[in-house]
Amino acid sequence: MTKHPFILFMLLFISQFCFAQLSPGDLSKAHANLEGLSNCTKCHVIGEKVSNSKCLDCHTLLKERIVSNKGYHASSEIKGKECVECHNDHHGRKFEMIRFDKNTFKHDLTGYELQGAHQKLDCKDCHQTKFITDKKAAKKEFTYFGLGTSCTSCHEDVHQQTLSSSCNDCHDQNQFAPASNFNHKNTQFPLLGKHENVACEKCHQADTKNDKKFQHFSGVKFNSCTSCHTDVHNNKFGPNCTDCHTVNSFRTVTALSNFDHNSTDFKLTGKHKNVDCKSCHKSSYTTPIAHNRCSNCHQDYHLGQFAKKGSSPDCRQCHSVNGFVGSTYSIDQHNKSQFPLQGAHLATPCFACHQQTEKWQFRNIGKTCVDCHNNIHKNIINDGFYPNQNCTACHQENAWSQINFDHNLTAFKLMGAHNKQSCRACHFTKNNQGEAIQKFTGFDQECLSCHQDEHQKQFEKKGTTNCLNCHHHDDWKIANFNHDKTDFKLEGKHAVIDCNACHKPLEMNQTFYTQYKFKDFSCATCHQ
Repeated sequence: MTKHPFILFMLLFISQFCFAQLSPGDLSKAHANLEGLSNCTKCHVIGEKVSNSKCLDCHTLLKERIVSNKGYHASSEIKGKECVECHNDHHGRKFEMIRFDKNTFKHDLTGYELQGAHQKLDCKDCHQTKFITDKKAAKKEFTYFGLGTSCTSCHEDVHQQTLSSSCNDCHDQNQFAPASNFNHKNTQFPLLGKHENVACEKCHQADTKNDKKFQHFSGVKFNSCTSCHTDVHNNKFGPNCTDCHTVNSFRTVTALSNFDHNSTDFKLTGKHKNVDCKSCHKSSYTTPIAHNRCSNCHQDYHLGQFAKKGSSPDCRQCHSVNGFVGSTYSIDQHNKSQFPLQGAHLATPCFACHQQTEKWQFRNIGKTCVDCHNNIHKNIINDGFYPNQNCTACHQENAWSQINFDHNLTAFKLMGAHNKQSCRACHFTKNNQGEAIQKFTGFDQECLSCHQDEHQKQFEKKGTTNCLNCHHHDDWKIANFNHDKTDFKLEGKHAVIDCNACHKPLEMNQTFYTQYKFKDFSCATCHQ
């Protein structure tokens, strides 16, 4: 009995020694629950390295981000790497698997670039549980996941949802005040004249809302002067003060309020009605100004793109006085250009072709398909089938999926059911990653290069099976077979017996097939 404890001690010692020989070291605290030989395959593939897919089976939050093509691990610099390149284990319980240099970490790869004051913050200033918007991530003891990208996910909305949720419309990321991005000219009430010198608090008063200091920036009435100013005339001259006064000074009175511009050679229509007189009449109201062409006052936005022999057409040929944005240029006019619109191009918006950059472009943007469209067949289909990469040799302008290619130009003429197949059925396959792989050359024209041999090579001759000896192209029905040309001519009762009576199913490699080939034709082979 005294030997038993010693034996037990030795067994424990040996088991620990064996485990130590197999394990390269203790797992980190986060993976401590995976210790033990029985858990190895939860991370490792037998005979191979650690599998990314096994990592992501546990780290589901990260997997969701990668599948959605979001975040740091889906960025171009990280995507495709093995997890163990950055997060390897078996270095002991206290080993930190998430390690990076905070000073050199490229935060823009996460999808949120640090700018302004954010660059001066410590990581933990933002990565706090109280800022996490993702409920799953919030359950973790600590994580870098789950933060929202909107300002109010971390910062208090001092405007209490009375303004746009996009704080960057007014503020920059260097400091909250002053609102350096705000420009009153972009509002419905641009500041003009004396308004430019008025303190903000005069119009945007501050008080308390929800027990917090609150300054009113929305809902301020401005539809008329009397919304803010007292009408000293008590409405004797109507509500429109600007008929007589200007925003530069109340004491500056104009004599043009009743002037009918339509009595001149230039009637004010569209946007011209809202233009200040001085914008056109720079010096004196009586000094004649040219007005026969739009370019007499307006700059050529297109910078001479439509000029012919040094002269540009007038803007009114495409635009109206109601606004420069938009065009009256019709499809009929476009069809008289060097690129008539046909098929799907008729439904394509102008900007899709003419505004590839910030500036509109109407010259030298291309005439051929590949000038605008990506040639997915480049270096795959022989140029002889679509000279100069002319896509219309196969495709229709109505829709990319409409194909009119004459397959008889190839070495494989399409007959029967082959004529009903889409091109992709034969010429496109998918690799293990689900990516489409094209193939248009190097095909074997034998039936079995595409179709499965259901007869298990029974009709193979010299390594080749010619299905057309029995079948035709229209369907799989037996149309060409003549039993009298076989080694067993059907005579007598054999000529009326159903095929299944002699040709019965057999099994080979867990696959059933019908036996058509017999080594012995003696009566006893079939009849007892």
